[in-house]
Amino acid sequence: MTQHEEPEMTTSQLDIKHVSEQVQAASEPFRRLERETHEIIVGQDQLLHRMLIGLLANGHLLIEGVPGLAKTLAISTLADGIEAPFQRIQFTPDLLPADIVGTLIYRPDDGEFVVNKGPIFSNVILADEINRAPAKVQSALLEAMQERQVTLGETSHPLPCPFLVLATQNPIDQEGTYQLPEAQLDRFLLKVSVSYPKKDEELLIMDRMASTTPPGTTRQIVDSAVIESSRSILDQIYIDPVIREYIVDIVNATRYPSKVDTRLKLLLRAGASPRASINLAIASRAKAFMENRSFVTPQDVKTLAPDILRHRVLLSYEAEAEDLSTEMVIDRILAKVPVP
Repeated sequence: MTQHEEPEMTTSQLDIKHVSEQVQAASEPFRRLERETHEIIVGQDQLLHRMLIGLLANGHLLIEGVPGLAKTLAISTLADGIEAPFQRIQFTPDLLPADIVGTLIYRPDDGEFVVNKGPIFSNVILADEINRAPAKVQSALLEAMQERQVTLGETSHPLPCPFLVLATQNPIDQEGTYQLPEAQLDRFLLKVSVSYPKKDEELLIMDRMASTTPPGTTRQIVDSAVIESSRSILDQIYIDPVIREYIVDIVNATRYPSKVDTRLKLLLRAGASPRASINLAIASRAKAFMENRSFVTPQDVKTLAPDILRHRVLLSYEAEAEDLSTEMVIDRILAKVPVP
């Protein structure tokens, strides 16, 4: 090699460069979709970002916040930018499983039962006020979310791909609600807590929304094929073994909190399952993808950990007596687990 020649790239370096180029090209439509959605939705940066992470990571979201924070508007606006069928299901106490998944209808002329598919057979589902549905409806939704299929009679019908459930619930109003079982909560990739807007954001909201003219819609930017191809690239994003250990250490700290801090032992009644580790790794890859990177950083993991763990850990009675929230306990864990 002469003085002016550049050293040849190794096979691993070429692979990293190739994945970086793929990520850069594939992530642009999703960043554009995020920008387009912000043209209508003021603030709620975290909510919009997490919804795109869920879309890329093939996981469902539970969105919690008081009424009037544009949860439903944010979901419908994002769905407008996806070239795929969208359905809104308003959950109520008198809802039946057949209202969601569909049913078999008997035709006397043919003497046969025909399938009448329900609104769950869409790509993007808004499950509005999901905690108002009774247990049997929640069970029907559970199969659809986990198995990606619906059983009608003796036949299983696959759901379309991609399939994304974006569920909302109100944490304040408990009358006429049914608490989601732990098994169903664990099926959600993320639980996002939506907070009040800042003062400058609320002024901008007034400027845009204090009008008799309805808000605009988002242009369709991504379709099913784009989403599927992006997911295949997502799997190639690199997670260093040290970061993999960091993910497991965080989840393990929810199960054995005394190993990181003896004071945490009395605050947790149950920790997160291995699904938390899997989902934290997948979501971290999606975050790196959205930020145009071919590798995961420890900060990706630390940023997403609260949304991954919020609905997977159970506080003890001692923690509730001390008026500690789940977020406070998770923050203590993240502060104690060493960052690589």
